[in-house]
Amino acid sequence: MGVASSIRFAAALAAVAVLVAGCGGGGGTASGPGARTTIANIGSDTMLNLAAAWAEAYDRVDPSVSVEVSGGGSGQGAAALINGSCDVANCSRKLEEREAGEIRSRRSREPKEHIVGYDALSIFVHRSNPLEEISVEDLGEMYRDGGTITRWSQIGVTIPGAKGDAIILVNRQNSSGTYHYFKEAVVGKKNEFRLSALHMNGSKDAVELIANTPNSIGYSGMGYATPEVRQVRVSRKRGERGIAPCAVSALDGSYPIARPMFMYTAGEPEGALRAYLEWILSPKGQEIVESTGYVPRPAR
Repeated sequence: MGVASSIRFAAALAAVAVLVAGCGGGGGTASGPGARTTIANIGSDTMLNLAAAWAEAYDRVDPSVSVEVSGGGSGQGAAALINGSCDVANCSRKLEEREAGEIRSRRSREPKEHIVGYDALSIFVHRSNPLEEISVEDLGEMYRDGGTITRWSQIGVTIPGAKGDAIILVNRQNSSGTYHYFKEAVVGKKNEFRLSALHMNGSKDAVELIANTPNSIGYSGMGYATPEVRQVRVSRKRGERGIAPCAVSALDGSYPIARPMFMYTAGEPEGALRAYLEWILSPKGQEIVESTGYVPRPAR
């Protein structure tokens, strides 16, 4: 083999090595003395603030590791895990069987689920809205295509200073795990959302729209609460006492629309990725879950 051929052969081997490293469960890449290992973390907008807070704190725990976080929704995180462009996917819903099957077929690995905390999905209204509580039944009638509740006066609500009586529904984009969870838990699997609902790209955008729209109602992770909106107590059925979203009600099951928050890896995590996930589940990592407005895992 000539010198030029040897060089091309060595370059090809190096390229293969990089590809193989990127397909494993070890997390990220590093090259050269003193280089940082990068962990790519993509997915849920509900978990975006939390994931960013984890990444910032972990930079102080292990400066040799850089955690790069981006949102886009749970569906985008799952897609990135399938095609190998991320090391860990954030999901505010369980991985779908179709997605799990694609990870098995395309990555030759079994998807691994990690529950990293809990979220009581909050119902938000404008701060001037006097609504104190609402049932899952009435929410369904508001959001469901063909539902019977389209005006605030139908549930006895008058909003001071509002223009008109029509309910403005704030929704999420269909790549969002929150969107899919809300559809299943409130709207119904076999039903569709009302076409007039306003679809927002992220949790922050949804809450900001509600804050600026007196007639609106919407949903988002409870970690996105601001002084400009109010959280409404939620009951399972009309006539039952509404439950406030909080750590206790999320864990004991009394809050009707609480859910786990997941991180998924392709196979068992190894190396830097394993160390990062173990830190997230440690008391220090779980303190950040609480400080960002979500619910830590119960202590074992």
